Amino acid sequence: MGNEGVFNGYAPNGFFDEMFEDNGAPRAHYAQVLERLEALGRKEFERRRTLSDLSFRNQGITFTVYGDTEGTERTFPFDPVPRIIPAQEWAHLEKGLTQRVLALNAFLRDVYGKGEILNDGVVPRELVLSASHFCREVHGVNLPHGLYTHVVGSDLIRDEHGTYMVLEDNLRTPSGVSYLLANRVAMTRTLPSLFKDQGVRPVQHYTTVLLEVLRSLAPRDVEEPTIVVLTPGMYNSAYFEHAFLAQQMGVELVEGRDLFVTEGKVWMRTTSGREQVDVIYRRVDDDYLDPLAFNPNSSLGVPGLLEAYRSGRVALANAIGAGVADDKAIYAYVPKMIEYYLSERPILPNVPTLLGWDKEGLAEMLSNPEKLVIKAVGEAGGYGMLVGTASNKKEITEFMKKVEANPRNYIGQPTIALSRHPTYYPDTGTFEPCHVDLRPYILVGKKITIVPGGLTRVALKRGSLVVNSSQGGGSKDTWVLEETQSGQSQSQSQSQSQNTGGDD
Repeated sequence: MGNEGVFNGYAPNGFFDEMFEDNGAPRAHYAQVLERLEALGRKEFERRRTLSDLSFRNQGITFTVYGDTEGTERTFPFDPVPRIIPAQEWAHLEKGLTQRVLALNAFLRDVYGKGEILNDGVVPRELVLSASHFCREVHGVNLPHGLYTHVVGSDLIRDEHGTYMVLEDNLRTPSGVSYLLANRVAMTRTLPSLFKDQGVRPVQHYTTVLLEVLRSLAPRDVEEPTIVVLTPGMYNSAYFEHAFLAQQMGVELVEGRDLFVTEGKVWMRTTSGREQVDVIYRRVDDDYLDPLAFNPNSSLGVPGLLEAYRSGRVALANAIGAGVADDKAIYAYVPKMIEYYLSERPILPNVPTLLGWDKEGLAEMLSNPEKLVIKAVGEAGGYGMLVGTASNKKEITEFMKKVEANPRNYIGQPTIALSRHPTYYPDTGTFEPCHVDLRPYILVGKKITIVPGGLTRVALKRGSLVVNSSQGGGSKDTWVLEETQSGQSQSQSQSQSQNTGGDD
């Protein structure tokens, strides 16, 4: 393609490439970074990449792969070539994501309230009531600001034309933001020259804003509400993140055994006695939060927590029951939610989706599984999924038996030619095109804050479309630029803000 030095031999053809045009020329917003990478040379780039890996290992920045014979604990793979998003492009994403979380929160308030969208037949009642994460126990509960989702991670992809689409919404306990923050620190330490004159918007304010959101939920009128991060424990795949966020916010990291309920309130055990807890940022799934109300075998939760929550004496982020809106079958109706609640056209499109519970959708899935990506509606992390184009006949036959046995549990989507980005492979010492997605993090309190950028996840297995870390994926630092190429300033604010509706 004409590039010399570190990118010599790199071929972007066949997919939308984030860094290069089809003719091999760098996109305008990448030109300076490409120049500086070329000036470094491969040997120096490899040395600095090794230093970033060592930094991650020394800090314990890891994730867990369950059931892997090579061991469960892994250093999170990091590729130090940044993904860059121009200001105008990011402004479009901010508007679309803001619109989406407003509609999703309106939907959750509705289905746990009057159910008007169900009464009007816009979203099928049967689909909602049969969702595994629909929680009848919280029907009619009044929540601070009328909000159910305080931390949202909506996954975005780009197709072969470069069009952004929403792949799925993560509304229960979205993870990965600690890697976003760690990636930025690693980049500024190992490749600081790349940042010069780029106007990269900061991301480090995430934990400050998260703490503000959590404080705004406190039911007691006290100057310093007690906030805790509830983790399943050190063997959870995202434990590093739980500990990292608690440390950054200056709040306690607790397990279920550290909390108890008495007098209708939640208390934390401390060395100086009990302390009332106001807000719990929980990283434990609904089913395990309270053994008296949900799974009786759970040792991760707090007996009596649901009753304290229902009475408004403790707040949870995210709210119990929010998962009904990230069911992958409900996802197909988000564009209709936007039109119903906001009277607007969706800014960011969904990926076209077939529903297994629909006869026509099921028939299409059964007829053409080799052309589709078929997913279980409640799974995450790349599990419970068939990529038809990458599966053999036996794998397809076995998977489709599950679909036939429980159609409600599956959706089908076309195989999208995800955009690609140059990624360094140490085994060959070369850059190769890898498929990427983007998970922006949206904080929802009295206003909406979207951290400029997000976690760019990379499918490191050659040819793979699956970016999840549990399936061999890694990540990149994501840069959002302050100004457009013409030099016009973007919004003066650090984030998109808008009233979130509901009761203040």
